[in-house]
Amino acid sequence: MSRYQWSRRIQIDETLDDEGADRSSSLKLRPSNSNVTEDLEPFMGVKVRRKASRFRDYIGDYLDVQSRPYIMKILDKQGDKKVLFAEKVLKFTGSGKMKRRILLITDFAIYVVDPDTDALKRRIALAAVEKLCLSELSDNFFAVIIPTEYDLLMASTRKTEIVTVLVDATKSASDYELEVSLSNRFEYNAAAEVVKEVLFEEVEGGVKTRVVQK
Repeated sequence: MSRYQWSRRIQIDETLDDEGADRSSSLKLRPSNSNVTEDLEPFMGVKVRRKASRFRDYIGDYLDVQSRPYIMKILDKQGDKKVLFAEKVLKFTGSGKMKRRILLITDFAIYVVDPDTDALKRRIALAAVEKLCLSELSDNFFAVIIPTEYDLLMASTRKTEIVTVLVDATKSASDYELEVSLSNRFEYNAAAEVVKEVLFEEVEGGVKTRVVQK
């Protein structure tokens, strides 16, 4: 198999929503009665965290799922009722393209929805997830490793919250501690028989990310 590589720095404005509206006022200290504590964050003390990531409220549903009938229809069909997280993310396809998707996390599954067609692209049971892979640097990338299927590589400025929600939801559903692997290089199955390696390097002004086909 021929080898190729490409690099692209992902920059998602942490203070702007999809319509460009300023939401910097929402970045504040979590209240002391928050159910998400520092010791629940699985990469605390190792991961290089942005200041905005440290001092951001965890809201969970950033899309107001109840007001989106097509999402509610998808969830109702699957029998899922409790939404723990909902937000737009970037998903990387097997060929390396970036697609905007809606990521939903319930107490039983992960959903990937196309916001342009309102179509469910994928549903992954939490029990099928083996681990999460992240770098040790301040970037937006994370991979969801599913041994029985192909994996997911995504990017989101809410990565800390996503990882925390997935760890907590998995533990609540099955009393299983989801592994969170921290390394500045990791492999994932981008598609059937397609293995890629993600490499992170800290450079001046940010983090350089390369995805190399194995």
